[in-house]
Amino acid sequence: MSRLVMKFGGTSVADLERIRRVARLVNAEVQAGHQVAVVVSAMAGKTNELVAWTDGAGPAAPGLTPSDDEYDVVVASGEQVTAGLLAMTLRNMGLPARSWMGWQIPIIADDAHGRARIDDIQPEKLGAAMDAGEVAVIAGFQGVTRDGRIATLGRGGSDTSAVAIAAALGAPCDIYTDVDGVYTTDPRIESKARKLAKVSYEEMLEMASLGAKVLQTRSVELAMAYKVPVRVLSSFVEPGEAPGQGTIVCDEEEIVEKRIVSGVAYSRDEAKISLFGLPDHPGVSSAIFGALADANVNVDMIVQSHARTADTANMEFTVGKRDAQRAVEIVRAAQPQIGFDDVAVNEDVAKVSVIGVGMRSHTGVAKSMFQALAEKGVNIQVISTSEIKISVLIDAAYTELAVRALHAAYGLDQL
Repeated sequence: MSRLVMKFGGTSVADLERIRRVARLVNAEVQAGHQVAVVVSAMAGKTNELVAWTDGAGPAAPGLTPSDDEYDVVVASGEQVTAGLLAMTLRNMGLPARSWMGWQIPIIADDAHGRARIDDIQPEKLGAAMDAGEVAVIAGFQGVTRDGRIATLGRGGSDTSAVAIAAALGAPCDIYTDVDGVYTTDPRIESKARKLAKVSYEEMLEMASLGAKVLQTRSVELAMAYKVPVRVLSSFVEPGEAPGQGTIVCDEEEIVEKRIVSGVAYSRDEAKISLFGLPDHPGVSSAIFGALADANVNVDMIVQSHARTADTANMEFTVGKRDAQRAVEIVRAAQPQIGFDDVAVNEDVAKVSVIGVGMRSHTGVAKSMFQALAEKGVNIQVISTSEIKISVLIDAAYTELAVRALHAAYGLDQL
């Protein structure tokens, strides 16, 4: 019997009726002859509620270390509730099932509480239970440190749990969510968005990091590293209905015809930091971005240009909105050392990106992007590129206009 990992997100297990539907989908795979492990998220909205409770406990007093380990104890409980409820439901249907917490497998994680990374998975006990015909229902989002403390994997971490477990078991991973696959862009913005039958790991990684909400970035990194076959499916179907094939995330070599552009992604969670009058000499950039890195502030797009004053430069870079004010405080604290004139922050911006492995072998992709935006009167503030993507920073008010224009410019509505 072949093994299969099924993962269900928060909207798929939002209430008892949806959990019963999930149980029916799991049962269908068992009846088809699979040994099944199911990874579940907390019910929709539950993690936010739990985080609010931890916020309500108040901040640590000055000089005291924040209780990040206890934060993890609280927020990990949402997945535990879902795992228990689904295991009960499966048992009530006559299927042998039990719940597994991260520490019971165990999933070994580092001690970066709230954003831990998986170091190792020891799946022997889990595999033995599956071999005996038991459905394993696993609480996603959580692992255990080497000294026995619960550690959570960051928001969206159940995707990472599922792919990591699939890698450890040597199994494919089906990700069930509230959409029936990966689309060329957000269908809520562009009604002509098309579902992709296949998308490469690299494209999916770029899409996830650039704003697409279908899969968590680290889960795609794991899938690519361990060659885990991943399929994105809708959970809002009943066994026997035609669910479609969803979208398969796979190696680029498995995609026969490479599209120049596969998708348009966007993110409104951006803030632009501008530094004016920087001394134009070696070491300045290192001082700025070193301080930000030390504070765990992730920097994305960066552009530097000469200022009008001799031997000075201006610099712009982007961070997540949540980190914007902290980033400004960090660079202001470094101002006496660095000697720049001023700093400004703009949170009314958005990042729009086009992604496609076909960019490697086709020219004119950037030209088409800039021309399409210019025709709609969209001004570009910052540009960044990689081998398979081009991102631009624009005024947030033009986000939807830019997405639709680029979707049409690359013929994505005709796939």
